[in-house]
Amino acid sequence: MHHQDTSRSTLANGYVRTLSQQEELPLLRDHLLRLDPASRHDRFNGFLDDGFIERYAAKCAEDGTTIIAYIEDGIVRGAAELHPPSSQSGEALPEVAFSVEARVRRQGVGSVLFERLISEARWKGYACLRITTSAENHAMRALASKFGAQLTFRHGESTGTIELKKQPLAFPRLAVTTLADAARAMIWLNRAYWKMVEGMYGRRRTVWQRRS
Repeated sequence: MHHQDTSRSTLANGYVRTLSQQEELPLLRDHLLRLDPASRHDRFNGFLDDGFIERYAAKCAEDGTTIIAYIEDGIVRGAAELHPPSSQSGEALPEVAFSVEARVRRQGVGSVLFERLISEARWKGYACLRITTSAENHAMRALASKFGAQLTFRHGESTGTIELKKQPLAFPRLAVTTLADAARAMIWLNRAYWKMVEGMYGRRRTVWQRRS
């Protein structure tokens, strides 16, 4: 179940939701294949053929990657990918990636996807995210910086991390589309409530100990 869906109030022509595992392969694959050459280069930091895209989408559908999609008329036009930490590659941090088709750019799609992805990452308990993009991808670099990423440049890439604890924590607006979404929203709210209670109890105990 996935909770936050701010897109319905901010994007006029589409909406954002998390894809199920069964949907990931065809919908993500077709979206990535539709990217124009420049967008494909920015997304993967190189010019790659269709065969690579198909294998990449299949891997995402199998390895636990969460895909948050911007959808118009049943077609994925933008995607935020949340990749779990990989023990095989030695990456200790979950990694994120974004892609938006040219026809829906400059409409706030990237910002909405980024907000939803951060909310999802928090729900999963991640404290920090890694982001990598090409040095020429100015739009992605600006978006990442907007959300607190500290980027460094090396070998034609921009790499940085986003500390989720530094992002403001608030109860998200909830717009659920399935029963699973509703259940997960309740779990998230319950978890946030008890964290708040535990924090208040800890502060009171500290004050009591000082007074005694």
